[in-house]
Amino acid sequence: MKSVQIGGLVSFTTIDYPGKLAAVLFLVGCPLRCAYCSNPHLLTPHDGEYDPERVFDWLQSRVGKLEAVVFSGGEALMQGDATIEYMRRVREIGFKIGLHTNGFYPDTLRRAADLVDWIGLDFKAMREKYPDLTGQHIAYDNMIKSLDVWLATGKDFEVRITCDPRFIDKSDLIKIAEILNERGVSDIAIQKYIPHFEDAAHKTDSASREQFFNDGAMREKINSMFQSVTWRE
Repeated sequence: MKSVQIGGLVSFTTIDYPGKLAAVLFLVGCPLRCAYCSNPHLLTPHDGEYDPERVFDWLQSRVGKLEAVVFSGGEALMQGDATIEYMRRVREIGFKIGLHTNGFYPDTLRRAADLVDWIGLDFKAMREKYPDLTGQHIAYDNMIKSLDVWLATGKDFEVRITCDPRFIDKSDLIKIAEILNERGVSDIAIQKYIPHFEDAAHKTDSASREQFFNDGAMREKINSMFQSVTWRE
């Protein structure tokens, strides 16, 4: 089996796994081509820049100092068995395992579920807008399957909605909240879109990006649906 391919590493974070001091491993490869991707250099599968054995040795040196390791990307589950085996090794030395995922691989998530303690799942847009945003027609349905897989585990998680005004409006945000509420989701995060790589033909302005956070009535409505709503501005 090919070793896991690691394209980036954050050695310390307090925000990527709720309540835990963590490191983040950014794995190479992603099936989506999201318009607002912040890690485009990780999209195409290639040999990672970090030797996984040296990273593992470093993680061993952080036992007792860090509490968790988060697998991100790209899409960490795209590497399948290589990711799962590396998660197993990291868990065996005492770390909690976190996963940031777009939900494209529900079957792989099911196989990894016993090893993963918490996930952050991206709900990117309403179903009809997913193809334009991600370049994939099946991404929405796969994400919903992954949501159901994780709900069945009973483990903690957060659903994250990034409010890119080119692909989501306020009525969409309310509909997404209703979908998640009906499925029994308790924790969500609503994130402001940050224009990393906009071109001249597809620019947004600050007013369009901030509209989701300035509507007090909408915020109150969404807050009332969940145990926890984090507004990341």
